[in-house]
Amino acid sequence: MVFNRSVLARAALGPAAGAVLMVFMAAGAIPAYQMYSVALAAVYTIAVLSVGLLAGWSGIWSVGHPAFFAIGAYFAAYGSAHGWALEAVVLGAVAAGAALGAFLGYAGARFSVLYIALLTLAFTTVTLELVNRWSSVTGGDQGVPVLQLRSAVGLGTFPGGGTEAQYLAVGAAAVVLALAVPARVSALRMRLVAAKSHPMAARTVGIAPEAQSSLSFAVSGASTSFAGVLLGLITGFVSPDPFSLSFGISLIAACVLGGVGSVLGAVAGGIYLTWSPSLSSTVGMPQPVVQGLVLIAILLFLPGGVVPFLAGPARRVLRRVPRRPEAGHPPSPEPSAPVTESSAPVPEPAPASDGPALLHLEHVSVSYGGLKALEDASLSVRQDEILAVIGPNGAGKTTLLNVLSGLTGSGRVSGSADFAGRPLLRARATARRRLGIGRTFQHAEVFSELTVAENVLCTRRRVRAGDRDAVAQLLHSVGLADVADRRPTELPFGLQKRLDLARAMAERPRLLILDEPFGGLDASERALLAGHIRRLNADGTAVVVIDHVLDDLFSVAHRVLAFDFGRTIGDGTPDTVLQDPKVRSSYLGTVGNRARLPDTVGERSLIRLRGTGHAYGGVVALRDVDLDVREGSVLGVAGANGAGKSTLAGILHGSLRPAHGARESDGAVRTSLAPEGRGLFRTLSLRENLEVAAYAAGITGAALRERLEETVQWLPPRLRDRMSVPAAGLSGGEQQMLAIARALIVRPDVLIVDEPALGLAPALVDEVYDRLIGLTHEGLTVVLLEQSLSRAMAVCHEVAVLHEGVVAARGRPGDPEFAALAESAYFSGGLVPATTAAATARSPK
Repeated sequence: MVFNRSVLARAALGPAAGAVLMVFMAAGAIPAYQMYSVALAAVYTIAVLSVGLLAGWSGIWSVGHPAFFAIGAYFAAYGSAHGWALEAVVLGAVAAGAALGAFLGYAGARFSVLYIALLTLAFTTVTLELVNRWSSVTGGDQGVPVLQLRSAVGLGTFPGGGTEAQYLAVGAAAVVLALAVPARVSALRMRLVAAKSHPMAARTVGIAPEAQSSLSFAVSGASTSFAGVLLGLITGFVSPDPFSLSFGISLIAACVLGGVGSVLGAVAGGIYLTWSPSLSSTVGMPQPVVQGLVLIAILLFLPGGVVPFLAGPARRVLRRVPRRPEAGHPPSPEPSAPVTESSAPVPEPAPASDGPALLHLEHVSVSYGGLKALEDASLSVRQDEILAVIGPNGAGKTTLLNVLSGLTGSGRVSGSADFAGRPLLRARATARRRLGIGRTFQHAEVFSELTVAENVLCTRRRVRAGDRDAVAQLLHSVGLADVADRRPTELPFGLQKRLDLARAMAERPRLLILDEPFGGLDASERALLAGHIRRLNADGTAVVVIDHVLDDLFSVAHRVLAFDFGRTIGDGTPDTVLQDPKVRSSYLGTVGNRARLPDTVGERSLIRLRGTGHAYGGVVALRDVDLDVREGSVLGVAGANGAGKSTLAGILHGSLRPAHGARESDGAVRTSLAPEGRGLFRTLSLRENLEVAAYAAGITGAALRERLEETVQWLPPRLRDRMSVPAAGLSGGEQQMLAIARALIVRPDVLIVDEPALGLAPALVDEVYDRLIGLTHEGLTVVLLEQSLSRAMAVCHEVAVLHEGVVAARGRPGDPEFAALAESAYFSGGLVPATTAAATARSPK
């Protein structure tokens, strides 16, 4: 833990306030009848702080803390009756609270917040029952006195209910507050919050969520048990009444009122708990009613709590004050300036050597029940190598990365894997970071409640001054130094991607695993990232990277491995791997029997997109799309995963409003969408899935019965006879046909089907497409969004190729020149202007 002047100054405020308060008490400035309330507020402050930090840092809401309170109080009573020293009582209570808290934290780590609350509720219930029945120790319902406790280190004697105990309570609360302040900037708090924010990402940086939950609950239980000892001393008598479940709820209410996770908020909560009975008497209402009204008001008007609300303006003012750069570090670039890196030139990927393999996988398979996500995969990676892994959506690429980083979850893994001569598959995910494996994620899974700097610092178990300097340099190297104190949610997606990379680069891993690092970035950001990858490799880090942006991926790779349906189908250099027929087929697709399309297409455009664009939190999904959906046509939109097809489907459907441009329709055009992944209600029957869609469209009564009969007739016979079967019991192809039928029940003018062939066997793909094309002969207009270019070219009147959110090519499938252009656009988007113009001129008007 690193202390600076600011932290020490804030930590000293608690002892200073405690000392002033004790001086006032000794001078008689606080009346004797109020000194007990002051001491009680100090005790409650410790309890509220322990509950609030547990909830704020670990995300665990506990109603079991009255039991920890009772443990400490009864330890005080028992110790005073048996001549124990004050220190022995405190140590015994703290140890018991820590042990029980650790158990509860570990047992509850695998469950949701609701189940943890129920677990702590049961803990309090059992503890209170034990208190009532163990009357020889606790006195049962009658209670037991706290006589006196003598200090073994010369602090004096503390009689139960005496003024000495009141001074002790105030002083102890001051010390606890002083310890809590530096804990807020410690690695402990960062790791607790990281485990709460994103457990899976936390495992990849060596943080075990179960261990963190156990540790945080142990500290919280120990603190509350310590407060219980103080409570027993200041009251001089212990009975079960103060430790009811209603008190546990009051503790949570006090945390929310002051501000969850706020040190100063715990003081406000402790004061509120102490004087709430007086407030109830003043207003003439029962205490539970008053507490409920206060809590409702806080949740409605100050959901963050009183203290954070009052401190918010001060923080905003301080954030605007420019900071002087730290000594030894160059000033950070302005946020609007382009990211600058080292002045050293970016190395080109040199050919990898034939040295020994750093990573070796042999016959590795992963299955989830009857589904094989990865089958008999074998590969090797050398220390100086960048290995690219490619394949269509669902090919098994991410499963391969999860095998390497230990995140396969409930999947059954077989085969063998060695990393640096050590077996890998038996190592836990948290241990693989220590082995030297770093990992990024497709969607930049950052810890949203930590700052940018803390996202990287949390990879350390202890944070020293040298660690902060190293992290500052790392952030500067990736262009994040100027936002080091900001939260990731305040940053655009490109900067979040850099943060994910910086966190993976911390501690200099021997192997870096990158999951779609180029996705969602613009051209300049992708070029910057490519330079980072090359520099890391030049410094001795092996890299395994998957992505669908093939141009940038191939620009950094030494070798490319191709996957499809969980199997390895190709291995070669970037300039040769796409020449493999199996690899090309996996991307472009193959076509079975081609159903006959209608010969004529209407001239009327039912839907028009003009200059349409859309973005998600700074990630551009579509830009400047011009597209016409003509009446009676089958329009195919082909593109690799991440090209923007699903976003385009939502805009065409009308359920997604574009951020830029316009969507126009010719009159009242009814559209219906069968989304990617089908989106069925799996627990509902086939009939109920159709009825839900009809109800949503306002179709009821006789019209509903008519539509149901009509739609059921479209389904194949094997589904018509199973209308009462849950949708989860259908095969993938049957589920796809049900999803299309659900879209048809509203009698749309335009049917939009997103990835209808995804995950289906070839025979089922042909059946689904034959039925879709059959609908066009009845006058329905169909838009097909397909990953398979060959399939789109075979079953559509017109095909538009999406590449990184842009329509890179558009034309008729029967045009040989367009076929070559579409294939080039699919992989790279690289178009020759003249050819593009010719293809566009030949496209249907």
